[in-house]
Amino acid sequence: MANNVTGIQRIVKAAGYSWQGLRAAWQHEAAFRQEAIAVLVAIVIACWLDVEAITRVLLIGSVVLVMIVEILNSAIEAVVDRIGQERHPLAGRAKDMGSAAVLLAILLALFVWITLLWSHLR
Repeated sequence: MANNVTGIQRIVKAAGYSWQGLRAAWQHEAAFRQEAIAVLVAIVIACWLDVEAITRVLLIGSVVLVMIVEILNSAIEAVVDRIGQERHPLAGRAKDMGSAAVLLAILLALFVWITLLWSHLR
């Protein structure tokens, strides 16, 4: 039987699944919790700074991107662990690539913050 949920019902259900995903990340992923706290601090700082709107958007967007990538990395790890706990080169590669994506997102956020704050403070 097909799922006939459409319109507002579909949006409400999707929001519920998204909320469950955020709660699961918070409950099961220490890295997510640490990054979430850092992101909240960064957002407060970005809102406090006297900068143009586009600069604020870039500062906040770059750290939110870290959270997005961390959630995707956690999802990859969960799927790999669900498939099996035995060591396999492809499982290791998938986890390593997810971790690399998080690292790149963090480096990008640092680059954005350093560049924009340097320009602002000069």
